[in-house]
Amino acid sequence: MFDYGNANEAQKEAINTVEGPVLITAGPGTGKTFTLVKRAVYLIQECNIQPEQIMMATFTEKAAKELITRITNELAERNISVNINEMYIGTFHSLCLRIIKENLEYTRLKRNYRLLDTFDQKYLVFRNFYKFKNIEGINELLSTGGTWKRSDEICNYINHLSEEMVDVEALQLDNNPEIKTLGKILAIYQELLEEGNLIDFSTIHTECYRLLIGNKQILEELQDKLRFLMIDEYQDTNYIQEQIVFLLGEKHHNVCVVGDDDQGLYRFRGATIRNILEFPHKFKNAECKIIPLVVNYRSNSDIVDFYNKWMMTTSGHKFKFFWDNYRYEKIIEPHSKSNIQSSAVVKLFSKDDEDEWHEKVLDFITQLKELGKLTDYNQLAFLFSSVKHPRVTSLANFLEKNGINVYSPRSDMFFKRDEIKLSLGCLMLMFPKYVMKLEKQEFDFLQTEHYQYYKECIVAANKYVTKPENRELLQFIRKHGKAHAGLTGTTDYSYSGLLYKMFMYKPFSDILDIDMGVGVVDIRPTRNLALFTQIIGKFEYLHKVDVFNGSYIDKNTELLFNLYLKLLYDGGISEYEDEAEYAPSGCVSFLTIHQSKGMEFPIVLVDSLGNIPRKAYKDLMTEVEEKYFHRPAFEPYDQIKYFDFWRLYYTAFSRAQNLLVLTCDENKRTPSQYFKDLYDEISSVNSKEFQLREFDFESVKKVNLKNSFSFTSHITVYETCALQYKFYKELEFMPVRQSAMIFGTLVHETIEDVHRAAIRGEVDKITNDNIASWFESNYHSLVKSEHTYLAEPQRNAALKQVERYAERMNGKWSSIQQAEVDVSLVKEDYIIDGKIDLVKGDNGTVEIVDFKSEQKPDMVKMRDRLEHYRRQLQIYAYLIEQRTGQKVSKMHLYYTAEENGNPMITYPYTKTAIEGSVAAFDDTVHKILEKDFNHRCDDIKTCKNCDFRYYCNK
Repeated sequence: MFDYGNANEAQKEAINTVEGPVLITAGPGTGKTFTLVKRAVYLIQECNIQPEQIMMATFTEKAAKELITRITNELAERNISVNINEMYIGTFHSLCLRIIKENLEYTRLKRNYRLLDTFDQKYLVFRNFYKFKNIEGINELLSTGGTWKRSDEICNYINHLSEEMVDVEALQLDNNPEIKTLGKILAIYQELLEEGNLIDFSTIHTECYRLLIGNKQILEELQDKLRFLMIDEYQDTNYIQEQIVFLLGEKHHNVCVVGDDDQGLYRFRGATIRNILEFPHKFKNAECKIIPLVVNYRSNSDIVDFYNKWMMTTSGHKFKFFWDNYRYEKIIEPHSKSNIQSSAVVKLFSKDDEDEWHEKVLDFITQLKELGKLTDYNQLAFLFSSVKHPRVTSLANFLEKNGINVYSPRSDMFFKRDEIKLSLGCLMLMFPKYVMKLEKQEFDFLQTEHYQYYKECIVAANKYVTKPENRELLQFIRKHGKAHAGLTGTTDYSYSGLLYKMFMYKPFSDILDIDMGVGVVDIRPTRNLALFTQIIGKFEYLHKVDVFNGSYIDKNTELLFNLYLKLLYDGGISEYEDEAEYAPSGCVSFLTIHQSKGMEFPIVLVDSLGNIPRKAYKDLMTEVEEKYFHRPAFEPYDQIKYFDFWRLYYTAFSRAQNLLVLTCDENKRTPSQYFKDLYDEISSVNSKEFQLREFDFESVKKVNLKNSFSFTSHITVYETCALQYKFYKELEFMPVRQSAMIFGTLVHETIEDVHRAAIRGEVDKITNDNIASWFESNYHSLVKSEHTYLAEPQRNAALKQVERYAERMNGKWSSIQQAEVDVSLVKEDYIIDGKIDLVKGDNGTVEIVDFKSEQKPDMVKMRDRLEHYRRQLQIYAYLIEQRTGQKVSKMHLYYTAEENGNPMITYPYTKTAIEGSVAAFDDTVHKILEKDFNHRCDDIKTCKNCDFRYYCNK
């Protein structure tokens, strides 16, 4: 008998209805994640479904991690041992990328492709704007703003068209000149992706879709394998995601979609509510089962009643709209009736006086604290339509000045943080020629606000370094400033190298000394310095800067400050968000409503009540939709602004568990007419009917996510130097780019091509000509991604290693089982990851091989390194054994540069030795989880090559 836990009847039905299509409409707080977890466990326990036969798509990577953690914990409680990490679980983007990676040779992409984030995409268009600006009609299509703004507009068009799979050739043949221009823009952009071996977020889906449609065998294999699909947040999926779902689920029809049409917020990213509303009609004969979850376990009943009423209030002063068939009719039911006299929905306001509003918010928080109702500031969350608005940042600054820490990572405060202004100021002072031009305002590309900001940075730096106690930092800056001003030759460092040298001086060294166990606000300066190294590192990568040269130092410095950093300053940068913390302890959260989706807080204050519904579509895209989208428009254009507005604030109001506060500085426009009727009905926090003493507030829920650890990326780094692990892995400082060692990568990738051919049964294609062709393709993709080259003798040596390996195999390819195998195992509180170069075996035996593109080492002199490799192989053997149940008989190191002797070193399978390696792995992981980063490396060679050597020697 399956244990459903505390599931209600509707949840039980959702859990055990696994055959055929199912739509679960899950209102806020109705136990959606609980139900999905139980449903996955039910499939595994009751239906004997293997994890690799299940696909679960979620909206965020954090949600995917939470599902993995909760499912594995549930299975462990039931004493069920399966490797849940074999499930296809993740966001749509990550799942599509996985399918692409597993079948890369069938796509337009080559190895070592680069995935563009939002900034990268815009920067790509910006740097290539000269290719767009001569398109006929471009000036009529785009605004009259600067190139950066116009690049942003181009990206918005491109992403929308890509997600809808609009035919680029059809656009170019349209009679409307603007649509024809759109087609030319899209064509040029696609050429840029092709030339650069690039992929962006919107084209991940299109590449995956084309792969599946164009390769029947791959599609059929996935259809056979993935018997059960579960898609979360289905109301926020787009057209192409729906197409991929129905492609993969076509054979078995076991597609379960879950979502809430009232919380569809992502139209601006191409999402459409029609997917969830039309889902049941995609199947014949009422085959789809619809299961509503309506019992709310999250919120006080007053809050539930309030947001139900909000969805029903579709008319008021000067507005009226109708939901008609554009939502599922539902009333969310509270799990229990409120047992206190005070209403759990109140308002906190001032009268056209922002200072008064600040004081009233502070008084409210202070009162909560003094009454002992708050155990942690993180029980409070403020929700806004935007956290970048001056009204919002002003409130945040006011609270912080009054001792209340604010967690607001998306408020674009990065460049305003003291540690960033000081870092930038010190960096600028080391380029006196640039500073002189800046003071004379000789740069056309900078506006007044940029001059003002850079001046503030330089003033802050000067003020700091001229203090007597900071004399060493001043001398460091002067020394490098003098060297850079008169540079004629070449240095052995660039901007990143300067930063790391600078970290040896206060206050930077003090910031780096931080104990990782302290709260998020205390660690924020360290996180921001890490992010700054990433920003500078990306600039150096994109512009191929690895040293300073007298001929280019001034040009590159102007490019860094006047273009790259200026654009980032204008666009804003989000600060670090720790997925391991739901709401950081010791802080009130300032979040956008979109950001808060899927979250819950004991006390929620909703602001932005002056907002009004606004048209969110362009007339041109309406015409494109009518002509070239693959299905006609769904919602009436004149109603969309109301639908989206109501869904947005419904999501905001339903985040509250114990108390919902509507807050604003009242004036003629605030609250707007759309809120006014409901707003006027609720009591003030200062009214006699409202007594805070009646309330008991829950704690913020704990986040329990299992992180992944691998031997090479984590254990080796930690064992070498725990401090290095803290900086590079935990805090994510970016290492200074060294000239990439592409020799070994080239050999590995080409040997993998050989193995893939063997696995496909195409042994006849393993010829020297084909090996050379694969080799050249890999080399060119590496050159593009790494911006470095191999001399011809090195290329020939690398190719010879692969050819020699193929010759030594002497046609014995049948023993190869898998190549470049990603293996993982879910443990009680973490996940072990690994990638095995080769798994082979005959007659029931399994052997693993790890390739090294070097000469076979001296067994005595290189004893320590070989011991390290042996432990790595033993972890791989353990993963294979646990994953497949097969025993590994031998483990090999294969040295491809060995010309005459035996290229292999072989280790036998020894159970006790493997158990010892696994125990050591487990011990190291727990030290990492406990944030024990005190151990420092004492190897001179390792320290000499570490970016933090200056900091450590301070």
